[in-house]
Amino acid sequence: MTRHAGASRSWVKWLFLLPILAFLAIQLYFFLQIWWWVDHDPQMTSVMREQMSVLRAKSPRLALQQTWVPYGRISTNLKRAIIASEDANFSEHEGIDWDALQKAYEKNNKKHKVVAGGSTITQQLAKNLFLSGSRSYLRKGQELIIAYMLEWLMDKERIFEIYLNVVEFGSGIFGAEAAARHYYGISAAGLGASQAAKLAVMLPNPRFFDRHRDSGFLARRTGLILRRMGAAELP
Repeated sequence: MTRHAGASRSWVKWLFLLPILAFLAIQLYFFLQIWWWVDHDPQMTSVMREQMSVLRAKSPRLALQQTWVPYGRISTNLKRAIIASEDANFSEHEGIDWDALQKAYEKNNKKHKVVAGGSTITQQLAKNLFLSGSRSYLRKGQELIIAYMLEWLMDKERIFEIYLNVVEFGSGIFGAEAAARHYYGISAAGLGASQAAKLAVMLPNPRFFDRHRDSGFLARRTGLILRRMGAAELP
């Protein structure tokens, strides 16, 4: 009887321990992968794999468009535009903008569903590298953990360099260089202020704006970002 009770307690213990150990193993994988990317460029991200699967379901020959370029070969206009549009406090925060998260939480409560994320550039990179496009508080929690790992292991310039090279700008279009060539036929280094502002405004919904490039909202928001770009602080 005692032996049976001991065996039962052992199973209960492992029932609690296994999920914890699995969680820690996943976090260790993320940590080691980010550590590798401190001085090695990512070749593929979770969002890229997801999009490739969608595109190749339609046509097996379709491929993603992405060309890695160093930070110094990306227009300062685009850097300023993205910070102005996506994360004005990027150079100051430690990966999380808690005020933005609070506003997003309040908005989601009002709508009774997840409609806003309040994500920083670091959080967006965390999602792009490792997570799916689904919206849930569980995924948001994992995103926060990865964001802190990114900020702890990398400096702001490296985080921004990777982001600029892997962020989605349209259907199958990833990174600043591919976006500049897809939309304007020029390199990322040659983007003017208006071109950069428009690309930055497309980021929250790039596939939609790839199909609706003459959207009135896109034009109005582009003008607003153009006015804000001068105040954007670069890493």
